[in-house]
Amino acid sequence: MILKNYLTLLAIGLIWGSQFIFQELALVSFSPLWIGATRALIGAFTLILICKSLGIKGSGKQWGLFCIIGLLEAAIPFVLVPWGQQNLDSSMAAILMGTLPFYVLLLAPVFVKGAKINVANTISVVVGFSGLIVLFYPDLSTGKGEINLMSSIAIMVAAICFAIALLLLNRVRDEHPLIVARNVLSAASVQLVIIALIVAPFEYKEASITAIFSLFYLGAICAGVVYYLYMMCIKNAGPVFTSMTNYIVPAVGVFIGALVTNDSIQVNTWIALVVILCALFINQILSKNEKTS
Repeated sequence: MILKNYLTLLAIGLIWGSQFIFQELALVSFSPLWIGATRALIGAFTLILICKSLGIKGSGKQWGLFCIIGLLEAAIPFVLVPWGQQNLDSSMAAILMGTLPFYVLLLAPVFVKGAKINVANTISVVVGFSGLIVLFYPDLSTGKGEINLMSSIAIMVAAICFAIALLLLNRVRDEHPLIVARNVLSAASVQLVIIALIVAPFEYKEASITAIFSLFYLGAICAGVVYYLYMMCIKNAGPVFTSMTNYIVPAVGVFIGALVTNDSIQVNTWIALVVILCALFINQILSKNEKTS
């Protein structure tokens, strides 16, 4: 089971790490808000098709909970994160989003019955965050990661919303992970389309084939498929372990970016990756020891 958890988390990291390249290509023809809304719609439709083809049916209950999770997981962050990144360096934004596992750790006793702040989770979260600092240390040390107060608050609020949504998923009962992913994305897509229509009314303009393909990849793979893996990881390994995708994704993004541009991968990137993997190892091994003791 531990190996399965690692592989699932690494698959999530690889898929979400690849989104930065495709998002950049999609931005040539589409606005950020409409990319988010369309991505959620395509992802929801992908999961609906998968559920239909596999004959998996939901109970039709808990839609109120799914709507709240969709609001916190997608609608609010998809507005706050792009707004915050306008006046914030990407490395600083990644660091602030990297605080998500801390919020999950601290808020778990509030939202999950019987949850406690244990040694395994605390150590792994601190070690993982250290890896994120190592990854972006060159940018931070040269003063590129300038802090804008309101933008920073926006990113942190988005991280808190993500954390609460992740914890609320533990309250979903008797549903297949595919159904949970489908329902949350469906609720989020409706909310995001409404927000997009209000904030940024759609204006048609000719889009390139590359941008359209990128948008479909973002929806089908980076929303649809990965969301199923995300729900499965929460079910099998818990919210704290799953939240550490926020450490893996930036590292994978840096690796993929370097490969695409043929740039050399810096030593600090390799060190960061090792530290982050150590954090995942600590989480699973110490958690297992605590359960057996």
